Amino acid sequence: MFDVFYIGKKPGVVVHEKAASSLEDAQQQSRTRFCWIINYLSDYSDFDFLWEPKPWENHQTHAWPSEWHPDRCTRLMPRQGGQEINYHNEVIPIRPVTSKYLLDHGNVELQSVSALIHPQKTVRYVDNYLDTLRRIASTCNDEYIWVCSSICDYTNFDFTWRPNTWQHQMLHVFSDLTQRFGDTFLMHVPSFRERSVDCVLLDWYDLHYIDDIVVPRYPIPVIQHNDDTHVDVVTKTQWSGPLAVFTNCDYVTGNLVTVPLWGEKTKTIVPLDSGAMSVVVPKNAVPYIKTQLYDYPYIDKTKYVLKSNPLDIVFISNGEPNAGANYLQMTVYLANESRYTNRVHVVEGVNGRVAAYHAAARASTTPWFFAVFAKLEVNQRFDWTWQPDRMQQPKHYIFHAGNPVNGLVYGHQSMIAYNKKLVLETTGDGLDFTLEQPHEVVPIISGTANYAESPWMAWRTAFREVLKLQHSLPNIENEYRLKAWLREDSGTIANGHWSHKGAQDAVEYYNEVGGDFTALKKSYEWEWLASYAFIKRSLTPD
Repeated sequence: MFDVFYIGKKPGVVVHEKAASSLEDAQQQSRTRFCWIINYLSDYSDFDFLWEPKPWENHQTHAWPSEWHPDRCTRLMPRQGGQEINYHNEVIPIRPVTSKYLLDHGNVELQSVSALIHPQKTVRYVDNYLDTLRRIASTCNDEYIWVCSSICDYTNFDFTWRPNTWQHQMLHVFSDLTQRFGDTFLMHVPSFRERSVDCVLLDWYDLHYIDDIVVPRYPIPVIQHNDDTHVDVVTKTQWSGPLAVFTNCDYVTGNLVTVPLWGEKTKTIVPLDSGAMSVVVPKNAVPYIKTQLYDYPYIDKTKYVLKSNPLDIVFISNGEPNAGANYLQMTVYLANESRYTNRVHVVEGVNGRVAAYHAAARASTTPWFFAVFAKLEVNQRFDWTWQPDRMQQPKHYIFHAGNPVNGLVYGHQSMIAYNKKLVLETTGDGLDFTLEQPHEVVPIISGTANYAESPWMAWRTAFREVLKLQHSLPNIENEYRLKAWLREDSGTIANGHWSHKGAQDAVEYYNEVGGDFTALKKSYEWEWLASYAFIKRSLTPD
């Protein structure tokens, strides 16, 4: 039998193996014609160490690959020479790692995973993988172990996998379907125990990502609900496992994106579409959430894999002379743009603002709807795919509109994305219907408010708006707007002077009634407005 040498760790597979620092050192120490170079990880139970090369192959080094990696870790070398290598097809298996630790993520699949892989020990996952792996390494006596996770499906996983020789002391990470920060690890315990103490994050460790062997996760729970936003449902729902999808639409699977569980900052809330109709929420985020999902500091808005359902459009008119032209322009543009599939409804001739808003809400089939008032010439660049943010509490969204008479640009006469439920809950107790509920200004110009198409339109629009501005004082921004409404210069707009008169009459009426709220609310009703306009200016409705 030829001399047997090992480089590195002693394998203990034959009686006479000797240590060598290198291949050259083994050749120099050898006292036989050939010498074997063996690897301590290889399984030689079926290997024939009495094998000899044919005479014409005596000058060659003969190499046998290991299982998984052709790094030729077993060699038969001549005492001298051997530069020419003869690679053999016989594969020498690597002794498999049999010790398995199972991380319990609190999901319902824990028992089935345990029955499949038969772990030596089940360990509770707490907070992050680095500290959990450290806790395992501190009490483990094995040299190599598998660390598995209860959220992963190991049905088709091959636990005989081993790394290349030069990779043995790395931490090997097996990815899932959509990202490389996986939940399955092959650990060299002594190395990890010693070197991980200097790591603040697991990313800092010497990692080997195995991207070509996938360990899929089980689908995460899907919490389907009918609330307009997710906030209250998230805070009140208990679920198994570290993650869940919350959705108020038809959602099919829980694994469209994968949220890494390596640490707090990687466990992000992930909206799956621009309006967050479906959103992945990590369980550790729940204690942070009070009034909105944004109370949790880690949000990832880069994984929109679904499309939000388009909002309905409700066109609201009440006899405005430009209603037909504005409606036609809007609908023709929508028809010519294939990316827009919004449904359009029309509400017209409803007496009173509250009644008109309620009728618009009842016409809508979506939880929010774009309210387009007949006086608004819609901006041709307006993006009808816009969505409300369902990671906040329900609210109205007020866009901007340009005023051609006084040059102001703000929410007056603009498009509004109304929340249907909030609209129907509003009884119109204040002077401004929209502002009675939670709302947010969206600085996007929705169009031009052509409200001076007739004397009556110009007067009534200015009268109602100035009453609200006057009643909001003191307010620096509204004081500036009020002054703009009261300016006599109306530019080239034909009925701009009627806007100025309506603004003057509103201030006069406000002072007459001493700001009495009941008197101011009369401006909500068209009949009262028509009567007052006739008395003050001999105006009659169009």
